[in-house]
Amino acid sequence: MKALRLSRPRLIALVAAAALPLALATPASAATTTIAFDCQADAPVVGPQQVSLDQDVDVTAPETVAPGAAFDVVIDEAPNTVPGEVAGNTVKEINTFALQFPVPANSTYVGADLAGGSGLGNTAPEIAVADGIATLSFPGPIAGGATFELPTITVHLKAGDSGKIETKLSGSSYDDPGLTFKAVAGTVIGDVTAPTACFPSPSPVFTTTTIG
Repeated sequence: MKALRLSRPRLIALVAAAALPLALATPASAATTTIAFDCQADAPVVGPQQVSLDQDVDVTAPETVAPGAAFDVVIDEAPNTVPGEVAGNTVKEINTFALQFPVPANSTYVGADLAGGSGLGNTAPEIAVADGIATLSFPGPIAGGATFELPTITVHLKAGDSGKIETKLSGSSYDDPGLTFKAVAGTVIGDVTAPTACFPSPSPVFTTTTIG
């Protein structure tokens, strides 16, 4: 078989062509962040109860992306535990869970995949987008004191023409929550259901992707 010989200009061209995808696919940025949720449970009779919840999360996104290019953001939340007691009352379960995050500015939502998750009840979580807000939801229930893990979310986005794409959660107050659920607690007057609204305080930026 005749050996293939490449001239120096041809060899340089092939090396450059092979290196081009690596130059376009820049390394991903990953951040491990503890989200501090400020929550208020609207408990009947006893009134509003303030609760603090922490959640660790790893978020991965590319550091740069070409204008109009498709890319993914991966949100992987660590296992967590439902409080067994709040304000001296036993938490029996939480249900009707919804976590919201905005579709980042300078990007277009294409779709999302869910993988894994545990201890979330018999109905699988789902994700839906409306008015620029993506919502991960499931009915539960999750028992008080039980450990659970939300599914890993892979969000498929398309970059805009220019600017930065920042990922974060929704929510700025009890009236504008990024996390909601209902808590069922056992009290001296019997079981009560307390709708609970939470927002991240402070609200961290998980990743920043530069278009260019």
